[in-house]
Order: sequence, then C-alpha cells, then structure tokens
Amino acid sequence: MERAYDIVLFGASGFTGALTAAYLAEVAGPHVRWAVAGRDRAKLEALGLGVPILVADAGDPASLAAIARQARVVATTVGPYVRHGEPLVAACAEAGTDYLDLTGEAEFVDRVYVRYHAMAERSGARIVHACGFDSIPYDLGVLFTVEQLPEGVPLRVSGFLRGGMRPSGGTVASAMSIFSRPRQMLEQGTQRRSAEPRPRGRRISALPGGLRYVGGWALPMPSLDPQIVGRSARLLDRYGPDFTYRQYYAVRRLPAALFTAVGAAALVTVAQIPRAREWIQNRVRPGDGPTPEQRAKSWFKVTFLGEGGGRRVVTEVSGGDPGYDETAKMLAHSALCLAFDDVPRLSGQLTTASAMGRPLINRLQQAGITFAVR
Repeated sequence: MERAYDIVLFGASGFTGALTAAYLAEVAGPHVRWAVAGRDRAKLEALGLGVPILVADAGDPASLAAIARQARVVATTVGPYVRHGEPLVAACAEAGTDYLDLTGEAEFVDRVYVRYHAMAERSGARIVHACGFDSIPYDLGVLFTVEQLPEGVPLRVSGFLRGGMRPSGGTVASAMSIFSRPRQMLEQGTQRRSAEPRPRGRRISALPGGLRYVGGWALPMPSLDPQIVGRSARLLDRYGPDFTYRQYYAVRRLPAALFTAVGAAALVTVAQIPRAREWIQNRVRPGDGPTPEQRAKSWFKVTFLGEGGGRRVVTEVSGGDPGYDETAKMLAHSALCLAFDDVPRLSGQLTTASAMGRPLINRLQQAGITFAVR
C-alpha cells in the first residue's frame, strides 16, 4: 500500500525526539519522505527542519490512527510508554504500519504482546520495542557475538556494561514509572507467559546475572535487556538448541559496587512513595536533559563473553553518549532500516535482532557505533 511518508517521528519536540529529528535530517537524504509529529505545532516548527508537520496527541486515538495510515514506519519517543504508548501501538497494528519505540518498560512490552501481537501479524505490522540504548547494544551485541560462534551447539553469552551518562527528565519519569509498578509488571508478565508459545526442542534462559568478581565487580542488572535478548533467541534458530544469557553492570572497585547497589535499592524504595516520587520527577522535568558538553563526556562499552562448541570469543559494542546522542542514531537508523533495507518479512511483536539484525548492525557501524571482536 502506498503511503504519504516513509517515516513519521512522533514526539519530535521532546528532548530525545529533537535529537533524533536533527540526526534524521542529517542522514535521511532527499529520497526519504519523512515528517515530524506531536501535539504542539509551534514547537515542531521551531525545530526548523523544513519537513512536513503532523499534529497528533498521545491521548487522541483518532489523530494517531491518521498518522499510522499515512506512514510506512512510525517511530515514537513519547513516554513513559506504559501511560502514553498503547494507543499508537493499536493504531499501527490495525493499519499494518511498522512501529518503533525507546521503551525500557517490561510491563508495556508484555501488554503490547498480549493485546496486539496477533493483530499485527494479521495486518503485517512489525512492532519493535527498545530501539535505543534499551536494548540495541545488548540485543545486537549478542547477535554479533553469536555470529562468531559455531552453529547448532549450546551457547552461553555474558554481557558486562560500563559507562557514564546523565539522565534526562523523560528518563527519570520512565524509571520512576517502572519502579513504582512491580505488581502490574509481574501480572502482565504472567499473562504473556500464558499466551506466548514456547520454542519446541530448544532451551532459552536470559536473566540478569548474579554478583561476580571478574577482575572487577559485576553486579546484577535488572533491566529489560535480557528479556529482549531472550525473545530474539526464541525467534532465531541461530542461537542454538540451548542458549543462556546473563547481563551485568561492571565496576572496578568494591566501594563503587556498594554505592551503586545501595543507590539502586534506594531509588526503588523511593518510587513506592507517591510524594517522594513526585518530588524527584519535579527536579528533572520531561523535556530537560544534559547539555551538549555533558553529553560529549558520556560513553558506554558493553563487553560480551561468548562460549560454545569449544570456541570462546570476546566482543565489544561501544559508543558515545548512550542515552541521547547514540540513542538518536539507533532509533533513526532502525526506522531507515525497516523502511529501506532487505530485512526478514516477519510481522507481529519482534526485536531489533529478529526484525533487522545484520543490516542494522551494518548501519550502526557506519554511523560510528563500534561492533568489534577483541
């Protein structure tokens, strides 16, 4: 079906959205028909991009349906997704439009699977979550590592993150939303497990790792990333008959490890108290974010140890500011990849590895994000 636009970026006037729009303007080229969308036309015009502007609101399903019908791919930066994301997913699943987001919210991802996976399969839509720092470095990094290992044998991969970054208001709001809803997250995960078929004749285990000392301290990393990696492994036979993934946050010294663990526990505790949660969110509001100078000092490196079939390999995925500059690259190239590259013609809720895989790795390498064998 012919659509007016190859790509529509929804939420382009927000902090991450504006960075993504500016990057897309640099790399899209004249052959790409794209537009920005959001609820405030004046803010979108202030971006000065010279592309079409579509007005839509996350709380207005009719306006979202109009966007979905006009686009081949819709990418959204409007979160927290558990509050604002579902109507756009529904519109894309119904219209057969590919959907991308930046969510790190397991509750939202599981809810989308239960409610819209079958609809998207029927319409031909590809619903791909976590197309930023959550969870591309891990999902594609594991795929890159698996590609270096023998086929048809049990595989084990461990990922170790190091880095430094400053959060934006949107990131803080999403984190508070995740931490404040543990019951809903567990309930939604249970519903998904009841609805989702298990791979036949294959075993998949993907979880946060336990505390380890590996020349430095490796801490459990309870994020969405292992779930995304596990779903890629279920969808792709290349991960072998028995696949295990564990993910860690790496620090060099014990005091830093203790500080990180105590800080994370405190944040989870505070998120359960409405007034305290509101106070934190008011300190860094959505739309606020680190300065260009602060982002220039940010970085990330994920080291993967892969083993299987008598072979051992160490790989790395690394780049600059993970939460914003590199996330803008990742989301923009995910949209371009779905719109123009030769990728598997799958549908339903997918992952970056299963929907785009090697073509997206190639794009990100050309954009300056490193995938390397050590």
